Amino acid sequence: MATHTLEGKNVLVAGGAKNLGGLISRQAAAEAGANVALHYNSATTRSDAEETLAAVEDAGVKGVVLSGDLTVPDNVATLFAEAESALGTIDVAINTVGKVLRKPMAETTESEYDAMFDINSKAAYFFIKEAGRHLADGGKVITIVTSLLGAFTDGYSTYAGGKSPVEHFTRAAAKELADRGISVTAIAPGPMDTPFFYGQETPERVEFHRSQAMGNQLTQIEDISPIVRFLATDGWWITGQTIFANGGYTTR
Repeated sequence: MATHTLEGKNVLVAGGAKNLGGLISRQAAAEAGANVALHYNSATTRSDAEETLAAVEDAGVKGVVLSGDLTVPDNVATLFAEAESALGTIDVAINTVGKVLRKPMAETTESEYDAMFDINSKAAYFFIKEAGRHLADGGKVITIVTSLLGAFTDGYSTYAGGKSPVEHFTRAAAKELADRGISVTAIAPGPMDTPFFYGQETPERVEFHRSQAMGNQLTQIEDISPIVRFLATDGWWITGQTIFANGGYTTR
């Protein structure tokens, strides 16, 4: 029922301009043969989106860049509609969007709480909702969450808290979309070697995080992208699950 390629399929990647999302977009095109709609939010990321689009098109497939604030549900609906208009029916929807904040609860403001839950939870909910409305039968929905869902630590209450509902969204959607053969999964990377991580941590804490995984290293985006591809192809039978991919950093 599945194949290890995505040739002729259409993939939508939210947050698909750079870092993990950018790698997923490029590999979906160059290695799996998919057409790619890649989304970005901030105007400062536009140049990254254009570079990733060029790489997608260099692979000989169709690509399109789309933008929008996905904390607004209407914008999520528009994103799927525009992706469909550009490429055709979407087969795989991948959401890499997220925001990290490390701050004690005693210092966290209401506006920070709202922003963190809007980006990490609300946007994810409506992305899965619209994926269910738009995806082809047999499609795949994949959301990037965090291994902090299995950790017990300080400072990340709004990040881990904002991502944790996505597990329940994933489970519900997996049941609701099962009759159409659509699998719905979440991937929980360990602390990733990207700019999002370093802005929140001290050098000492970075070294501690490194020490908790195999090889004394952080999770690399190259460690996660093959799992995304597997779930989008041969791994279709996995659904309703959160997969912890963190080199032994934590589990449940």
